[in-house]
Amino acid sequence: MNKFINEKLMPPMMKFLNTKAVTAIKNGMLYPIPFIIIGAIFLILANFPQQNVADWISQIGWASIFNQAYAASFGIMALFAAFGIAYSWVKSEGYEGASAGLTSIIVMVMLQPSTISTVTKIADGSAVVGEYQVSGVIDAAWLGGKGMILAMLAGLLVGWSYSWFMKKDIRIKLPEQVPANVSDSFGALVPAFVITFVAMLIYALSVLTTDQTPIEWIYTLIQTPLQHATDGPLGVFLIAFLPVFIWWFGVHGATVIGGIMTPLLLANNADNLKLFQEGNLSLDHGAHIVTQAFMDQFITVTGSGMTFGFVIFMIYRARSVQMKTIGKLTLAPAFFNINEPVLFGMPIVLNPILAFPFLIAPLVSGFGTYAAIALGIIPPFNGIFVPWTTPPILSGLIVGGWQGAAWQALMIFVTGAIYWPFAKKYDAILVQQEKEAYEAEQAEQA
Repeated sequence: MNKFINEKLMPPMMKFLNTKAVTAIKNGMLYPIPFIIIGAIFLILANFPQQNVADWISQIGWASIFNQAYAASFGIMALFAAFGIAYSWVKSEGYEGASAGLTSIIVMVMLQPSTISTVTKIADGSAVVGEYQVSGVIDAAWLGGKGMILAMLAGLLVGWSYSWFMKKDIRIKLPEQVPANVSDSFGALVPAFVITFVAMLIYALSVLTTDQTPIEWIYTLIQTPLQHATDGPLGVFLIAFLPVFIWWFGVHGATVIGGIMTPLLLANNADNLKLFQEGNLSLDHGAHIVTQAFMDQFITVTGSGMTFGFVIFMIYRARSVQMKTIGKLTLAPAFFNINEPVLFGMPIVLNPILAFPFLIAPLVSGFGTYAAIALGIIPPFNGIFVPWTTPPILSGLIVGGWQGAAWQALMIFVTGAIYWPFAKKYDAILVQQEKEAYEAEQAEQA
């Protein structure tokens, strides 16, 4: 079985995961994360969890100010993604990537509507008085979660085409005496112009033939079905099993799979956040179950494989010196969802005894959490982005209130119980190995 996995299954999987496109998405999606975190902080302040404080913030007029900061950071994450993906692709080819990233932003904005329709109703909302259009504006909704698929496509296509121009040396060349930053700027003129021109033609073709902008039909035909596909049992399986399966072979599975799934999960997050802000966060109003918070706070919490219960066993129940020592060293990182020390120090990687709980624990938590939300035991997550290093229970509280915190604690306990019999067996093996090593050492000294 191991031979089949190592020789037949893993090579094509890793070949796909290491393609330029997947690598660009994985690396490019790192760029929005700091700004998403910044926006999340302001969002929490604007919607403070304690009601009397939230009322006071609203009364003094700061809720709208905090929301403005959120909209200027978290709210335009698709723009950051478009820049990051194109930049990462071109940078990996050995060229200056900032101009490609900026070109990707141009394409992103080019393919969006430039008008917003507004409807005016009479006071009781029973009838429409008139519909008006405001022109020459950018709808911020398309710069956030609704624009994530276009951001990916724009970033990839701009990155590829810009690199093609560079490789073919189709650019304006200036003398060597010209400063590098000036030379790079002029060198970007030809590829940036051609890419912008092509994007304009795509926009014209779309609006003249379908009366919709490209981002609108991309959202309808591609992004919405993909979001719904991830928001089900298949999505749970992909984010719960594949990362730990890849991790077991020593490859950072959470980064690999997370890099691919993050755009869709963040889009689901954004939809839930909108419902949360409107006071309509429920499955009946279209809230998603599988979001970025679902993955970060209920599948990779305490690290890939949800190893916190295993760490507790190592500290309090293990008899082997190796297990006790590593347990003490890994407890603090585990509180911040970092478990590389236990993955490689124990190790769990390529360890057949610990493979079962490592692969099964995230599936149990993932499908358990999915069922809990679907059955109304806990509410859908509110879309607030929480840094993945936020300690457990606190992160559950932020994304799901006291129900989310309680359920997170339950999942950590349940997955810990899955580890214990396997940890006990492996500990006995280590004790025997340490005993044999000690006896061998004593024999040599005698």
